[in-house]
Amino acid sequence: MPITVRPATLADEEAVLDLIPQLFAAPGAPAPEYTRDRGSFGFRWAVERADADVLLAFDGDALVGLSSVYADIQSIRYGPRCWLQDLVVSDDHRGEGIGAQLIAASVAWAKEHGCTHLELASGAGRVDAHRFYRARGMTQSMDFMLWLGDA
Repeated sequence: MPITVRPATLADEEAVLDLIPQLFAAPGAPAPEYTRDRGSFGFRWAVERADADVLLAFDGDALVGLSSVYADIQSIRYGPRCWLQDLVVSDDHRGEGIGAQLIAASVAWAKEHGCTHLELASGAGRVDAHRFYRARGMTQSMDFMLWLGDA
């Protein structure tokens, strides 16, 4: 059965929250102070906004991947940016081209929302992910973060 990608609805919340912990698998790590409640708040926030979305990949009725996208800033140098925050494919469906479909859907979403570029951050140890991103035409730069704690 072909993989289909569509925007999430609020009805998809439980399946999304069940998939998110796979982002924390090695070489990754759990997000600081992550809870399912935080995930629920973030999911609902993204689904309900016009400038954000969660894009879901399905194999039949089974959720097998997702990406979250945000039209978030107007860069002085580059113009409107789309930030791709979460990209995950379920362990048992990796290597099937689903990640590439999610990247393509994220790029299409960004263009539909007037963004000039798409950016994401990836942990230094995610060598396979970096190879995957470069194969999709992305250039690698350096990203820094300062954790401020819960708002």
